[in-house]
Amino acid sequence: MSRPRLPLGDYYQLLLKNGLLADLSPLPMDLTKPVEAVTCDSRSAVPGSLFLCKGAAFKEDYLREALRRGAAAYVSERAYDVPAPCIQVNDVRAAMGLLADAAWGHPSGELSVVGITGTKGKTTTAYFIKSILDLWREKEGLHPVGLLSTIVTDDGAQRRPATLTTPEPLDLQRHLWNAKEAGCGYVVMECSSQALKYGRMTGVELAVAAFLNIGQDHISPKEHPTAEDYFRSKLKIFDQAGGAVVNLDSDRFGEVLDTAQRCGKWSVYSMKFVRDLARSGEGMRFKVRIGEEEEPFSIPMTGAFNVSNALCAISVSSMLGAPLWAIRQGLAQAHVPGRMETYAAGGKTVIVDYAHNGMALEALLRSVKADYPGAPVTVVFGCTGGKGLDRREGMGKAAGEYADSIILTEDDPGPEEVEEICRQIGGYITPFGKTYAVIPHREEAIRSAIETAPSGGVVVLAGKGSEMEQKRKNGPEPCVPDGMLAQKYLKKT
Repeated sequence: MSRPRLPLGDYYQLLLKNGLLADLSPLPMDLTKPVEAVTCDSRSAVPGSLFLCKGAAFKEDYLREALRRGAAAYVSERAYDVPAPCIQVNDVRAAMGLLADAAWGHPSGELSVVGITGTKGKTTTAYFIKSILDLWREKEGLHPVGLLSTIVTDDGAQRRPATLTTPEPLDLQRHLWNAKEAGCGYVVMECSSQALKYGRMTGVELAVAAFLNIGQDHISPKEHPTAEDYFRSKLKIFDQAGGAVVNLDSDRFGEVLDTAQRCGKWSVYSMKFVRDLARSGEGMRFKVRIGEEEEPFSIPMTGAFNVSNALCAISVSSMLGAPLWAIRQGLAQAHVPGRMETYAAGGKTVIVDYAHNGMALEALLRSVKADYPGAPVTVVFGCTGGKGLDRREGMGKAAGEYADSIILTEDDPGPEEVEEICRQIGGYITPFGKTYAVIPHREEAIRSAIETAPSGGVVVLAGKGSEMEQKRKNGPEPCVPDGMLAQKYLKKT
């Protein structure tokens, strides 16, 4: 089925209805003419398309290029001196979400979309839920569900590495439309605070919204100016959800639950509901009461925080009607790339995890200390450049409190110098009486950590997970994933 082609007047009326038009002057063109495409990329403009002027880096040249390619009109917060009608709006981000949803025919209305937000655990929870739903649908002979995650974008038509946790509106709606057309039935997606704050998800109907936790992250001039702004942005997920799942162990859970209860249905989960929690090999086993029975479950990775993620997956899947057998088996066989990947050789253990903020690193290191009692723990990590500045404090304090040996290195330094980022992190480590080494090149840092770790020691590689690019000053550059480096240098010990 082809994408719907709406007349320009429908888009105009949509903006008018939602109070987004800044200029109510009549447009000097035929509003009954179908719009062939809605785009914000001048290279994708075609004759009869509607072009969106958005972004802090927008240049008038982009608009002129779109018009050369045949764009019939443009949407912008300001009018330009160009030979084309301007639909002037007061908030182009909000307009973009509405227009994208309309352009792709509101695909979420024909899917069951699960949205997951939280400071840590979104990706693991998303993979858990996908594993459960896929197993259930496989038995019914149905297509696997879609997944929009930090790691991968899989919409049933294409599968490729993700560039954003939550895609921009036009990309997001295209992925949802692809999933609908492919017969995915469900889409499990991570919902970032930025996406919720700036309306990337406008128009997306969520069957279930899950709120995992809240901590300090993404606080910077480029992201959220305050922790309160970050929290309020995440709460927006419930505005578009029919069902809600809330973690009672989360900070500020009372406020979260109050907001979640506005949804048509809701449920809660907590580690207080867990019984007989124990490590089992490289995984965890536990029991949870469901109905009148205590049901056994297992996951193939360690860490109590991952059991919490599993509880969320159980709650969400149950709300969607998944059978108990699928929930149990789906959790047991779930695989999450770059999350608690464990490698061992020569008496040493290496754990690779995507933990990239203070809350996640603290939970990870505490888990390692509990799972490997008495083992000396070395941690290798860095912080992103140009954003998430609060991570330097949170991760530095977590390492200072829980690690025995610390090596600071690069983790997408972007416009900043690695050494300066590490110096700032180090300022939060030394008050704990700990020293640290700085090895700017990540592979060299990992090699050194593994080679110098004592027998019986544990090396934690935090931050990059299974990522294959390092964002440096000149843009993304290929890099070897931490897991492959762990295996390479363990063989040499």
